[in-house]
Amino acid sequence: MNTYAKTKLNKVRKSDRASYDKETVHAILDEALLAHVGFTDNDWPMVIPMIYGRIGETLYLHGAKAARIAKTLGKGVPVCIEVTLVDALVLARSAFHSSMNYRSVVIHGMARQVTDADEMTQALAQITDHLAPGRWDEARPMNDKELKSTGVFAVPIEHAVAKARTGGPIDDDEDYALPVWSGVIPVRHAFGAPQDDGRLLDGVEVPASVVETLKRHA
Repeated sequence: MNTYAKTKLNKVRKSDRASYDKETVHAILDEALLAHVGFTDNDWPMVIPMIYGRIGETLYLHGAKAARIAKTLGKGVPVCIEVTLVDALVLARSAFHSSMNYRSVVIHGMARQVTDADEMTQALAQITDHLAPGRWDEARPMNDKELKSTGVFAVPIEHAVAKARTGGPIDDDEDYALPVWSGVIPVRHAFGAPQDDGRLLDGVEVPASVVETLKRHA
């Protein structure tokens, strides 16, 4: 199937803004850089910002094994993951109708700890390359100590929905007579020129992963 099933977990009230199409969901996940991961710890809701990587219908997360989220996700718990891309501020004549243009995805799935060495390596490579394509092969490989201290978690995309708003403000008919500016302010996400850390060896050039990252986010 090319769509996610509509369930009580992912049903959107305003259906005209919702998409259950897998390609749409994947495209937003692949463009966004930061996810907010929600889970419950000792009956308290927690939300942690995390980087991630997607392989097919699975999102991968990683963190220090000593961290609270790693200890919790390692138990195999339900999680909710959300990403958002802000495209514009929408300023209506009324505060009530002011909004944002955005693209977002909400996912629900049951987390599991990755223990297979090959899957763990693939997941860490995908997380790294999600930030800067090709960076995993450029960087020093993780050593045994680093691998032992890192927890990797898989979250299958069991329920998902994309939600988006586009276009300009929609005011009440009577408000168009008000002398109030109304319109859209586009939001542009751009990366600046790369800055080295000041300790590069002679002859080390800007790598392909950085060039590709700048190209993708130009």
